Amino acid sequence: MDETRSDYATSIAETALGPVEYAVVGAGTPVVVVHGTPGGIDAAELMARILPREGVAAILFSRPGYLGNPLADRTTIDAQADLMAALLDHLGIAKAGVYTWSGGGPSGYRFAVRHPDRVTALVANAACSQAYHLPDEDTATRLMVNTAPGQWLMRVLAAHGGKQYLQGVVASEGDLGPDQAARRVEEIFDDPAKRQFVTDLGPTALPDRKRRAGYRNDLDRLAEITTLELEKITAPTLVVQGTADADLPPEHGYLAARTIPGAELLILDTGTHLALYTHPDAATAQARVVEFLVQGPHGPSRR
Repeated sequence: MDETRSDYATSIAETALGPVEYAVVGAGTPVVVVHGTPGGIDAAELMARILPREGVAAILFSRPGYLGNPLADRTTIDAQADLMAALLDHLGIAKAGVYTWSGGGPSGYRFAVRHPDRVTALVANAACSQAYHLPDEDTATRLMVNTAPGQWLMRVLAAHGGKQYLQGVVASEGDLGPDQAARRVEEIFDDPAKRQFVTDLGPTALPDRKRRAGYRNDLDRLAEITTLELEKITAPTLVVQGTADADLPPEHGYLAARTIPGAELLILDTGTHLALYTHPDAATAQARVVEFLVQGPHGPSRR
């Protein structure tokens, strides 16, 4: 993971289903990068840092309601999946890989269901696969996350990137014992790329005024899920799941792996919601993700 890559220029695509804020970084196999909840194109860029610029054309975009992409009437999960197809049409791309995370999971899954001929491979990282309801938050958390002063303080703490901030992230994103959590904090702090990822991610994960519409819509739509029809997915699928994910229950990943025909499950033991980016085995897991998206399930390591 290259912590120095943050240069990208956004554009607005006028698609058949409305405008989309997007950017393309790199060249090679096209991969649509679907950010989580909250998020935006900046969060997609962070996810895409594990993808090589030479070999992958990462298609970054803001889902409706985030940053420069208006929510309008594109509120449903299926509408957002169809918008991904419309963006590919705008770019003149027939097929692409899909790399989705967390609250972006449902639209990624539904894109594979509704447009099966357009998906070369699907990677679902700690991705929501069934109904999700936001747990009750204590007063301190609500003030930090949902108020302007609290969000300002969170940005300041993230920019500083000290161990105290990392401790808070590890505690909120993972279900680890005290010793495990302390070791994970040290591992992240000692690795510049991992530390940069965590500190850069912080501001993108706040439901501020530029993300509030998308965030609230996501929570409403995720709570309404009855089925994503995962059994209808025909694309080769890799599910990445940490066993200690405290943000999204690991059962979401396990359900997807059980239900999607032929899906491969990559488990990161003691992995938090950020496991693909911060786990001790993150480099190996990232290599498998890249291989899967570029070469499919039967790349060199599987022969």
